[in-house]
Amino acid sequence: MLYESAQFEPLIDERWDPPRAEKAIAAIVADTDAAFVREGLWPAHEWDGWGAALPMKTLYVGAAGVIWALDALRRSGHAETSLDLDGAAVRALELQRAEPDVAEGETHYHPAALLQGETGPLLVAFRLTADAALADDLHALVRANVANPTDDVMWGAPGTLLAAVAMREWTGEPRWMEAARESASALRARRGDDGLWRQDDDYRGLGTVHGAAGNTLVLLRLAPDEALAGETAAVLARHAVLEDGLANWPGAPGREPGRLQWCTGAPGIVAGAWDYLDEELLLAGAELVWQAGAHGDEKGHGICHGTSGNGFALLKAFARTGDERWLDRASRFAVHALNQAERLRAANGRGRYSLWTGDVGTALFAAACLDADARYPILDAA
Repeated sequence: MLYESAQFEPLIDERWDPPRAEKAIAAIVADTDAAFVREGLWPAHEWDGWGAALPMKTLYVGAAGVIWALDALRRSGHAETSLDLDGAAVRALELQRAEPDVAEGETHYHPAALLQGETGPLLVAFRLTADAALADDLHALVRANVANPTDDVMWGAPGTLLAAVAMREWTGEPRWMEAARESASALRARRGDDGLWRQDDDYRGLGTVHGAAGNTLVLLRLAPDEALAGETAAVLARHAVLEDGLANWPGAPGREPGRLQWCTGAPGIVAGAWDYLDEELLLAGAELVWQAGAHGDEKGHGICHGTSGNGFALLKAFARTGDERWLDRASRFAVHALNQAERLRAANGRGRYSLWTGDVGTALFAAACLDADARYPILDAA
């Protein structure tokens, strides 16, 4: 079995309508604005909070991610927030420093983590304020995370390497290239003979947020490397699970594929390795995503493990091939995801306020379909 089909539902029978998509994006931003309270930021969904200190502040499921998304939608011209994003970003950072988000049972927490630590709020606050003191603090965190043994984008050095790459692009300061090279050198040295990196003692991941595809993506954002791309392509080809012309991947070698989502499975592999993976294999993964349809409400519409995240794989197939069919398919996923977000917002009396699991991530995916822009938030476009 390539994936758990019970988690999926057919796409709704509604055509892609750009003006309607723009209206839905504006509705998400308006609801997000209305739910904001300076002292408490945004209310957290039960799954997103997971025993952590509220309010949530991080890039992954907290205020920093929401603020980043609102700014990205503003910069791209798709929606204008009414919030003081600069002030909100600084407030999120203050609260993170006072009481960090650490989920119940968290075993990989590191204060410098990009998605689940202080680096994310710092990166967003600097992006909005250009405060030199914040840049200094961020530089210290990047360097403090070089030896972190959890080699993935969420918690480890690959995430802070990504932050250093973004800071180099924004500021042009030489120290960011130096910091990025220091992290990259350590990351390359820890790569195993099997072409994989260790997340913990028994997990050597293949995917984008927790594995080889993501680590390779970050290294290639720093500098092109055909040898590294070829080696990772071979690793991913070796561990692909094929059936009737379709492909999925387990989270790590030796495991069953099962999941079909950006954080684990074909959507993340396709999104992370789209430009160097064997094209036939890439399209086999994208075709599985299309045939599976949309995630049901248990996983939801978000970009991590929901409908929008799977849709980004279809956008990547379009970016690789130029075939408009894949853009059309991605847009169908966006129609479904926007409807999911609207329906769940009405049923719950409020939206879900996070980048990876909530409404603003879905708004970014819909905007990406409008712009035919396959860049995935943060990893491709921090």
